[in-house]
Amino acid sequence: MPKRVPKTELDAVLQAVARFSEGASIEDIGGAIKVKLPRRTLQRRLALLVEQKRLTVEGRARGSRYRRSAITIAEDAEKPRLRGETYIPISPEGEAVKQAVRQPIQNRRPVGYNRVFLDTYRPNDSFYLTPEIRQQLRELGRSPDGQRPAGTYARQVYSRLLIDLSWNSSRLEGNTYSLLETERLLELGEAAEGKDAREAQMILNHKAAIELLVEQAAEVGFNRYTILNLHALLSDNLLADPQACGRLRSIPVAIAGTVFHPLEMPQVIEECFQRVLDTAAAITDPFEQAFFAMVHLPYLQPFEDVNKRVSRLAANLPLIRENLSPLSFVDVPERAYIDATLGVYELNRIELLRDVFVWAYERSCARYAAVRQSLGEPDLFRLRYRTLETDAVSEIVGSGMDKKVAAAFIKRRASEDVPQEDQARFIEVVETAVMNLHEGNIARYRLRPSQYQKWKEAWR
Repeated sequence: MPKRVPKTELDAVLQAVARFSEGASIEDIGGAIKVKLPRRTLQRRLALLVEQKRLTVEGRARGSRYRRSAITIAEDAEKPRLRGETYIPISPEGEAVKQAVRQPIQNRRPVGYNRVFLDTYRPNDSFYLTPEIRQQLRELGRSPDGQRPAGTYARQVYSRLLIDLSWNSSRLEGNTYSLLETERLLELGEAAEGKDAREAQMILNHKAAIELLVEQAAEVGFNRYTILNLHALLSDNLLADPQACGRLRSIPVAIAGTVFHPLEMPQVIEECFQRVLDTAAAITDPFEQAFFAMVHLPYLQPFEDVNKRVSRLAANLPLIRENLSPLSFVDVPERAYIDATLGVYELNRIELLRDVFVWAYERSCARYAAVRQSLGEPDLFRLRYRTLETDAVSEIVGSGMDKKVAAAFIKRRASEDVPQEDQARFIEVVETAVMNLHEGNIARYRLRPSQYQKWKEAWR
């Protein structure tokens, strides 16, 4: 008599696969599953679920990727979702989109990429956000730093933004790190015990991408350099093909849980990607520009994976550039975000995603207004020389300098890079920063705990 397979094991496998919206390898599943199984046992469970048509598999051998089947997704859709469900206030139009995408998948009509949706948008003539919404968001997000160099506001709230945006954007992808675990990972380099290494990698990738947005605020924008490099940073060490990082896809992709089928022809993907960039770059209103990116980058699926993460960070490009409050997706329910994205994919309707965007921005504005108030007025001198200060401290620690060598190095750096009238103050700022280094603030200088501990021995 065949041995009965525990239902808990099959359910655990299904839950693990569900965390990967664009398919999972056996390594992905093994790292994400809550009930740990030997590899051979996991292979047998996967084969059984494919036989039961609860999973589908593409590729062969090491290239196999598993996705939830329409049957499993339909079963999930029939479960009561509204009881105790966390959602956001939405408009009647948003509610209509929500109800449409929550129909069992068999009742939703398969659709492909609709290029007309992109081609009919005319920058500064077409608008997804009404004048009232744009004005409301500008009033909420406005800061006293509007006339200062790009990125000034983001640098003031940088420590909080780094944690918030890394955590919330990762959370929307199913990452299970808590906010405190994320904070320890980013500030101390400590990964949480019992968590999948991919989750830590995802969060650290967000940190690198946010650093690009803030440190190069005056240079980055809706161009190939920025978006391709955002993808490379966000996807680092997460893709089956490392060469796909920062490159437009040349293979078909499928998205689990939807009837939407993305473009497959590489040359058309290339054309539409450039059209998205050109259109976004031509939009003058920062909020319309941010929302356009959230609509069209995931819809096009220009990369093999990590498309939504790219869009969430790209949405911050115009906000950081114009010293508006950044958007960190604080408290956004994962289900609301998924429903809103499906509305764009399957219906080309933006109303629910617009509701999510506006609500999320209001929450983010309230958060950073409170953070900025608690910080008091920033030191404008340190703002002006922030990059030089960071580089100097990083080099002192990274090179293991002792006090004598560091003092000479700081004076030399000041004489080379700082106007004479500011040199004395710059030396004071850097020396103070070095003396105040501790394990809780080294991430600001892009330092790892191991570097800091090694340097401390030389410093003594």
